[in-house]
Amino acid sequence: MLALLRIGKTKGEVCKNMEVRDLYDVNRRKTGEVICKGEPVPKGRYYVTVMVFIQNTKGEFLLQQRSLEKGGQWATTGGHPKAGETSLQGICTEIEEELGIKIPARQLRLFETIKTEDDFVDLYYVKKDIDIHAVKMQEEEVQNVGWFTLSQIQQLIQQGLFFKAHIGVLNQCIAFIQSEQKKL
Repeated sequence: MLALLRIGKTKGEVCKNMEVRDLYDVNRRKTGEVICKGEPVPKGRYYVTVMVFIQNTKGEFLLQQRSLEKGGQWATTGGHPKAGETSLQGICTEIEEELGIKIPARQLRLFETIKTEDDFVDLYYVKKDIDIHAVKMQEEEVQNVGWFTLSQIQQLIQQGLFFKAHIGVLNQCIAFIQSEQKKL
């Protein structure tokens, strides 16, 4: 009799007081398996990461300074959809949880999906003027927010104050914006 190697958990198994995330196969089909937040992704499985770039009509980007527990660097808003959420639902949840603002899903535009060794990263963009004083930061995740020009973001990067994992996706967002402007 062959022993079966089980990858991940089934939906019936619970992660105590932890977020639960769906697992996907290499073709981004749900497997029916889940992992708890913080657990390593089993080989051959993937989860979804979502990020959003919020730009105002002045061309500035809304950045959040991560909590000290998360390193204290500036970054864009993002996270992981909870089990059962779509990517779009997940980014709406992250925006509301971390910034306390609601952006209707129809206003968000998926502009890129990147496949890494253990996740599918969905990058969203929205052009929206948001009153910075209306932002209600999730203290466990965010300690500050602000609008930044591209040159100010470059300064943050040079000073090591911008979250390194978000530099590449920022560049992809800039390329997306530039390609959209050429279409006009």
